[in-house]
Amino acid sequence: MRDAAREVVLTDEGPLLVSGPVEVVLPDGRRVRSDRPVTALCMCRRSRRQPFCDTSHRRKVRHDEGEDRAQQKPTDAR
Repeated sequence: MRDAAREVVLTDEGPLLVSGPVEVVLPDGRRVRSDRPVTALCMCRRSRRQPFCDTSHRRKVRHDEGEDRAQQKPTDAR
């Protein structure tokens, strides 16, 4: 018998939400498991709890790749 399908929700500017227990295979081959009813997987790569979301996406603004971050720093008005 086949397992029931899991619901996966793609959120705007946030994590990927997976319903039910989930086992995640990391790039190095390790496996991590979450038994939570809904697991939030980090998509912004800012989480300190990779691959799980720690809501870091809420605190920081993502810059476009082409922007020069040095130009965005405040300057002294003299």
